[in-house]
Amino acid sequence: MILILKLLVIALIAYLLGAIPFGLIISKRLASLDIRKHGSGNIGATNVFRVLGTKFGLMTAVLDVSKSIISVLLAMFIIGNDAIMVAGYDIHIQVAQILAALMVMVGHNWSVYIGFKGGKGVATFFGGLLIINWIVALAALGAALIVILITRYVSIGSMIASVGALFAFAALAILALTAPVYLIYALLAAALIFYQHRSNIMRLQAGTESRLGDKNARVK
Repeated sequence: MILILKLLVIALIAYLLGAIPFGLIISKRLASLDIRKHGSGNIGATNVFRVLGTKFGLMTAVLDVSKSIISVLLAMFIIGNDAIMVAGYDIHIQVAQILAALMVMVGHNWSVYIGFKGGKGVATFFGGLLIINWIVALAALGAALIVILITRYVSIGSMIASVGALFAFAALAILALTAPVYLIYALLAAALIFYQHRSNIMRLQAGTESRLGDKNARVK
């Protein structure tokens, strides 16, 4: 019972932290505009970058990554030494990490503070991944940056990163270098990212997706 309560607390804290709409807060407090009414209407770092520029975009990205890092670290602290045994293996830390990492993405994507709307969960995905496996996180980030630099499509880079992380965890699990349960996390995280990018996928197919560096959405 105590273990279940701890997991519920972890899920709630991660969701509430993830739901903090930093992009919206920054745009309103520092730029006196509602980011939801400009560009793509998204509150994430990419739209903030497009509309308000590098400084505010980076601030949003760092804060969104940080809320995920904090959530996963708190989850590890809260779960403590309580054991979750599966096939003879104790996976309590992994379950706490995965639960927090996914719930902070859910909070970011469907924030209770702004009518259950939000971003696309990419920055929060990288934040959680950094704590779970920083090598996979850096590899996924590197893949995303290469794709973005070549195509100038942030959406493609983001989706490629999530798929890359999934394959990385699959390879590590096969080599017995990481817990197979992380595959569940990577699969669900990738599914969330692809779901939130469904409109981008449609625009990519139609040839109307915005590229990095386009000035059309920029507020003068």
